Amino acid sequence: MPWIVGVSGASGTPYAAAVLRALLAGGESVDLVVSRASRLTLLDETGISFRDAHWREDLREWLARGADGKPDTFDVDLEPGGDGDRVRYWNAGDLAAGPSSGSYQVQGMLIVPASTACVAGVALGLSKDLLQRAASVTLKERRTLVVAVRETPLNGQTLRHLVALDDAGASVVPASPAFYAGATHIQDLVDFVAGRVLDAAGVAHGLYRRWEGELGGGSRPA
Repeated sequence: MPWIVGVSGASGTPYAAAVLRALLAGGESVDLVVSRASRLTLLDETGISFRDAHWREDLREWLARGADGKPDTFDVDLEPGGDGDRVRYWNAGDLAAGPSSGSYQVQGMLIVPASTACVAGVALGLSKDLLQRAASVTLKERRTLVVAVRETPLNGQTLRHLVALDDAGASVVPASPAFYAGATHIQDLVDFVAGRVLDAAGVAHGLYRRWEGELGGGSRPA
């Protein structure tokens, strides 16, 4: 069964790319939902136009790009017969898509990054697009929902929405990089957040060096 990965309009498209690469590297299948707002963010942060008719080509370019903006940093093959067979793309405006129904079998959903507007919509049970609808279905079916909120500062209204999501069973994972893992590059900080998202979902990965109880471990070479 696949994982639904929803990408909302918050800044942080490298986080989504890191999560998607790790899922595919781990042999997982993905149902991808890219919101309309996130296309604007992706264009702004990477220069990539995400097009429905050419989604596979655009996704490959996106996942191959490093967090520092350099193209072809990662080797990504999304052609049919390889990893491409494990990715299914759904238009965010398609409310008749598979993930809009509880009878559509998935392992759960990861929203990365999650904007405050997305957080509010999911917390209030709205279904303005497929991303919000799929998240609502995930909650009602008692499946894993991980919300990687990316905003600062957080006002009281958003904090209340996040508490509501926690009460409903979701895992709230702020996009807050840590430094104890010995980060030496922006990609290390991005991978730490992506790894914590996958940790919350129970998905194995090797994106960052874990704490082992030894002070100074982050300053030693990996």
